[in-house]
Amino acid sequence: MHLFGLTGGIASGKSTVAARLRAHGVPVIDADELAREVVEPGTEGLRAIVEAFGEGVLDAAGALDRKALARIAFSDDAARRRLNAITHPRIGQRTAERADQLGRAGELLCCYEAALLVENGVADMFRPLVVVSCPESVQIARIQSRDDSSRADAMARIAAQKPLAEKVAAADFVIDTDGPIEQSRERTDEVLRAICERLGVDPARYALRG
Repeated sequence: MHLFGLTGGIASGKSTVAARLRAHGVPVIDADELAREVVEPGTEGLRAIVEAFGEGVLDAAGALDRKALARIAFSDDAARRRLNAITHPRIGQRTAERADQLGRAGELLCCYEAALLVENGVADMFRPLVVVSCPESVQIARIQSRDDSSRADAMARIAAQKPLAEKVAAADFVIDTDGPIEQSRERTDEVLRAICERLGVDPARYALRG
């Protein structure tokens, strides 16, 4: 099975692209979903986070308060590194398990969607690499709308990642989402067809036209 990467900046449109890939039958392993799984109540991951950051990162029910944790992690480099050291190995283990399951099930392609493939120096493990891009002003507006964040919080979260231009420079394929959603979907179809051709996979398996 070929595991290719999907990345981009926060709120750049990765979810739109991933949804289109799923619609064509490409399984997507979402690092954000795995990140939530590894810090669910009762997990070693959550216990490690509370030890590192205190009980103030828990909500009234004892679950992780992701917004409270984000305020800490995205405002301090050392805190973010400490958080990543807790979550990344656990996410990596879950990713390997999911990929193995999909390969055993006979899948030919799988997409790994993660925001920090370039930052973490693992982009070459997930070639071809697809990078989703849009202007920073669009990222800010999307974060504020999605998370009810202040502009300052949105900008801090963007600043915590590599500039999108650096991710685009590392890409095999780029999908610009600064336009109508149908345009992004059409570009995703083009990229998926190109990935199939590059990897020797019949695009008809994914219901790609023409």
